[in-house]
Amino acid sequence: MESIIGAFAVLNPGGRDKAREFPAGAGLPEDPGHPPVNYHAYAACCQGGYYRSVEEVPEEAGAVLVLLRQKGLSRALAAISQLRRPDRKIWISWKESGLHQVSEALGDARRLGTFQEICREADGFLSSTPELESLYRQAGCREGMFIPTPYPIEELEWDFSVPAVQRVGIFIGTREFDVPSRNHLLAVATACTLNVPVTVLNPDGSAEERLLRAISPEIQIVQGPLPYPEYLRLMATHRVVFQLDRSAVPGQVAGDALLCRLPCVGGDGAIERSAFPESCGFGRDVGSLTEIARRLLRDDNAYHHVVMNAEAAAAKALAFSVIAEQLARLGRECGNGPGGARTARISKGK
Repeated sequence: MESIIGAFAVLNPGGRDKAREFPAGAGLPEDPGHPPVNYHAYAACCQGGYYRSVEEVPEEAGAVLVLLRQKGLSRALAAISQLRRPDRKIWISWKESGLHQVSEALGDARRLGTFQEICREADGFLSSTPELESLYRQAGCREGMFIPTPYPIEELEWDFSVPAVQRVGIFIGTREFDVPSRNHLLAVATACTLNVPVTVLNPDGSAEERLLRAISPEIQIVQGPLPYPEYLRLMATHRVVFQLDRSAVPGQVAGDALLCRLPCVGGDGAIERSAFPESCGFGRDVGSLTEIARRLLRDDNAYHHVVMNAEAAAAKALAFSVIAEQLARLGRECGNGPGGARTARISKGK
């Protein structure tokens, strides 16, 4: 299999995640380090690297995606200055890109001013959600585009599906009670009305567990967090992934469901809308989503129809090879970078 790549780096200045390079693309699920999802996936699909300091970024990196965080805007601006050179392109993207997260980050005139300065200094933006494109442009970015976070659905090692007869009940895709737009409590309560087993991952402790037990003592509560492969194996044993998130996020819940070949019901994230247009929460109320989930729990034909359509849509819009092509296009529109003179075709070593 061939992949278009360039010398590409993702930089999260001062971030917590350790540096990780992806010379084999997605690699194997059990490989050490952060899995190739979310912003790490942009690096992985180009066989590039993810770093947390300017010093770690390879000299040969012709394009660097600098991630923005509420408490790290000054570091990001300084990093852009340090990385700047004539043969290198610098793009920016919000690391936490839900509407509520960006609104909170820019709800201060000083931070907004720093963000505007960053936009003027960068060569372009990469938006992981379509909602934020106008924000980058209004703040001063000259070029850029919406590119969804990729998932390695074309890699056999990342197919976590199990036989349909082993899939039972509902897996709740969200976990945060304290973020209103997640609608986590409503999602759990709604799923419990469908008279099937309901599983919830609880990484937050005893108070949240008591709240879940108060909703229904029959909920299967799995204490987390779990290693990513273990989490996917747990999700894959269910028939439907359910959520009511209205945060306009990139859409990891739907991406995880894709790797498990499960229908995702609800959620208005970018991947939900792309891969699951027939069951996502964009433009649908809770009652409609409940009925969709009920039908998918009972109707095998409808179930397989949604899964097959999701796989086909993801192959066209979300696969690693597809997003690598889009990054190449962004590079061409911004000058050099993954689409410039350094772009090369190589075979992935597997």
